[in-house]
Amino acid sequence: MKAVILAGGKGSRLSEETILKPKPLIEIGSKPILWHIMKIYYHYGIKEFIICCGYKGYLIKEYFANYQLHNSDLNIDIRKNKIIFHKKNIEDWKITLVDTGQDTLTGGRILRIKKYINDDFLLTYGDGVANINIKELIKHHKKQKTIATLTAVQPEGRFGAVKINSKKNLVTNFFEKPEGDNNWVNGGFFVLKKNIFRYLEDDNTVWEKEPLNSLVKKSQLSVFKHHGFWHSMDTQRDTIYLEKKWSSNNPPWKIWDD
Repeated sequence: MKAVILAGGKGSRLSEETILKPKPLIEIGSKPILWHIMKIYYHYGIKEFIICCGYKGYLIKEYFANYQLHNSDLNIDIRKNKIIFHKKNIEDWKITLVDTGQDTLTGGRILRIKKYINDDFLLTYGDGVANINIKELIKHHKKQKTIATLTAVQPEGRFGAVKINSKKNLVTNFFEKPEGDNNWVNGGFFVLKKNIFRYLEDDNTVWEKEPLNSLVKKSQLSVFKHHGFWHSMDTQRDTIYLEKKWSSNNPPWKIWDD
């Protein structure tokens, strides 16, 4: 099964870094977040990827074109113009990099990779990591027999929460790290049948609107509830948070072995 990664957006809320490179190449622990996402899939045996490029997509192409160079020990014979690579933890990946347009919307990017899809496939965004069990996600999707399965998550609240006794104007409880409002949100990490392309019209299709709503109306959108770690890198604050997690002894989304 192939994994499709949406990596073409401009990441305007991270303009401090995305002015120079696409959002999926922003680094966490000296590796692009795109690499972290691919390692999650790879841990569960997913080796084939389709990356939907857009904004500064040539940099993503250059990153993978030079991947072995930057991730291997090597000998260079200057006179003979010869390089000998000593492989060092090089992943067994096959990657299709597709230019899906500078301003194409999410649904349109999926539509543009139709010719590379022959069967059910996985889909996620190029900015979110989780300790999700991909094997169980696929198993759940097959059991549900729907066109699409969405992974739902419950993100932590961003601010300290307080309970107030309004009559006395006193705080009755304080939560430094609230669990959020208990709502489930779209965490990405989809599984889709090939006939999903019927629900995609053109470059202006927003995946999160018309297609998903149409699937809901036809009872063709299942949900896989992920209760573990999940975090999306939307702002500089998120980047700093993920960097601190990676620097800890046990980053929660690192489910693979070195």
